[in-house]
Amino acid sequence: MTNGQHPSGAPWRNFYGRFKGKGLRKTQETWLDEDLAGLSPGKVSWEENPEREKIDLGALFGGKDVWLEVGFGGGEHMVHQAVQNPDVGIIGCEPYINGVAMLLGKIRDAGADNIRVHPGDARDMFDVLEDESISRAFLLYPDPWPKKRHHRRRFVTPEHLAPLARVLKKGAIFRVATDIPDYVRQTLEQVPQQGFEWLAERPADWREPWDDWISTRYEQKAFREGRTAHYLTFRKT
Repeated sequence: MTNGQHPSGAPWRNFYGRFKGKGLRKTQETWLDEDLAGLSPGKVSWEENPEREKIDLGALFGGKDVWLEVGFGGGEHMVHQAVQNPDVGIIGCEPYINGVAMLLGKIRDAGADNIRVHPGDARDMFDVLEDESISRAFLLYPDPWPKKRHHRRRFVTPEHLAPLARVLKKGAIFRVATDIPDYVRQTLEQVPQQGFEWLAERPADWREPWDDWISTRYEQKAFREGRTAHYLTFRKT
């Protein structure tokens, strides 16, 4: 790295999550080898796209509305949405390769053909998306970074929210689910500053899940440990 940049020309961006966990199963390695490249949304990384040319979403999804899930975990929600909404294209970003492998298995089982996968940082994806090109975005059970000194690592900071706001269309919906009360606080504080309005009108609007929701493994873990889920819905103004 020189002058705050990688040799590729990429800006220096701290990343605090995990890229890989325990060893992958042979079947998961096969899914990665056989399926991942074919599900690429295009040239996203700085190494393959140093000029940061924009992705042609119209060509990628045939003119469909495009949704974006940031940090899809094991992929169950994204596959559920893809199957329920075949007229929509969905891009998922997830740097944790074990989660990517789990998603690929679910895509095979479901036969979903309207998903594209970026196995990396969502900020790199934001770089190559046109302004106002995304119709809906999801941030579901993001890493809570519970210690106060780590709150700047959370997704709900201007470093992430500003480019997200740029790529969302006017009127686009942004959903956030979390079981951490202080993450709710920071979300409600930061997201409206980037041009979003919170759509809750009554307690049920944030206490009850969305009608098309499927509970994820992270949510089930939160329930087992006695935590309460919060479902926040914002609209880009």
